Amino acid sequence: MTHSHDSAAHSGSAHGHSHAPADFGRAFLIGIGLNTVFVVFELIYGSLAKSLALVADAGHNASDVLGLLLAWGAYLVSKRRPSGRHTYGLRRSSILASLTNAVLLLIALGAIMWEAVQRFQHPAPVAGGTVSWIAALGILVNGVTAYLFASGRKGDLNLRGAFQHMLADAVVSAGVVVAGIVIVFTHWLWLDPLVSLVLAAVILYGTWGLLRESLDLALDAVPEGVDLNDVKAFLSAQPGVTGLHDLHVWGMSTTETALTVHLVMPEGLSDQKLHHLRHELHDQFGVEHATVQIERGTVPCELEAEGAV
Repeated sequence: MTHSHDSAAHSGSAHGHSHAPADFGRAFLIGIGLNTVFVVFELIYGSLAKSLALVADAGHNASDVLGLLLAWGAYLVSKRRPSGRHTYGLRRSSILASLTNAVLLLIALGAIMWEAVQRFQHPAPVAGGTVSWIAALGILVNGVTAYLFASGRKGDLNLRGAFQHMLADAVVSAGVVVAGIVIVFTHWLWLDPLVSLVLAAVILYGTWGLLRESLDLALDAVPEGVDLNDVKAFLSAQPGVTGLHDLHVWGMSTTETALTVHLVMPEGLSDQKLHHLRHELHDQFGVEHATVQIERGTVPCELEAEGAV
């Protein structure tokens, strides 16, 4: 027999995919608004100051705005109730959004690095003072936006991506401030493209983990923070369990983990004990949706094949 349970009403666990604790719609709206205005400022003054570092940072911030829009849209869509066609709802859209966000950032990085190499070959005058004060404004904008998502970064890959990008942008802006000041006093024009390459490396470092985890979730990998061996050991140690097979753990969304398993229990399992088992899976491993099939072992299961978990 098969039992399923969605424990979304319970509090999140310490593991990777628990619910974000609050509604972040307002945070998305404020963050998108602030960064859109700032992108316009950076593009205008970066062009006037002939600063590749500033224009490059504007391009990155523009990709962040698009990423925030995608994440916000997925955040809203993923809350839709299941339907006859989408029996899990549209929760997986949050995974697609985070993956798209990571890919967009990598594309922006390629453009930044290409322009930096071109600028090394053909250096141009840079208004260091203008670069510095615009970048200083960026520290404030990105810092505030990062703070808006700080409380949700541990429970949602989308929110973590937004937080990391905004925090990285604040650090990047600080680097541009320093570069602008140095250029004012030294006229080292090569410093502008050099800072662009350094910023690209910083952004790449922060983006790689997001890309890897998003791709893993899209391919139904075991979510970060869940050890499959620990789950298997926990289930095997349950009273009455003589074997298990067909164990699968994957991310239904960037905040929810699902599990299915066949447990061999010759004496069966009462509804009360099954209820307790699901709660333990939630509390210890952050499993929001568990489906447990109980088998008495009298007939071999066709899914208990060689190579299966």
